[in-house]
Amino acid sequence: MGVKISQEIPFSQEELLMLEQRFRRLDKDGSGMLEPNEFFDIPELAQNPLVQRVISVFDKNKDGNISFYEFVTGISKLSEAGSEEDKMRFLFSIYDIENDGYISNGELFKVLKMMVGNNLTDVQLQQLVDRTIIRADEDFDGKISYEEFCKMIRDLEIGEKLTLHFK
Repeated sequence: MGVKISQEIPFSQEELLMLEQRFRRLDKDGSGMLEPNEFFDIPELAQNPLVQRVISVFDKNKDGNISFYEFVTGISKLSEAGSEEDKMRFLFSIYDIENDGYISNGELFKVLKMMVGNNLTDVQLQQLVDRTIIRADEDFDGKISYEEFCKMIRDLEIGEKLTLHFK
């Protein structure tokens, strides 16, 4: 791809080559970028109700497409080499739609709605959101900070659940 990958990426040359090949296969139109519809060809994401949020988190420059660098950077956070902190920040950013460092009531509602679809009524979902905010919001500002988020989910073994295994 001709893209210089920085030292911060924890992949070997072999892994980078594998990722580049995968990226090229996904890039159906050969544009050098993954468009959102091409992202749906990733089996691990195709049926994930949060795929749009994953795309948004990967898309650092917010141009609507994923470059190879953005792809590798995003995947690296979810790889075995990615730290628990990387995975927690990635998960937090899925919920932090406005990217302001907090999860608001509205943001939590939107993300949970993506996850549960019509399995809960909006009233039931709002009650769940309200209870979650009340439980997690230690400083009573009506929103969940990154630190509050981490405390809320620390016992869920997120690191292993958010790890993509290569080979």
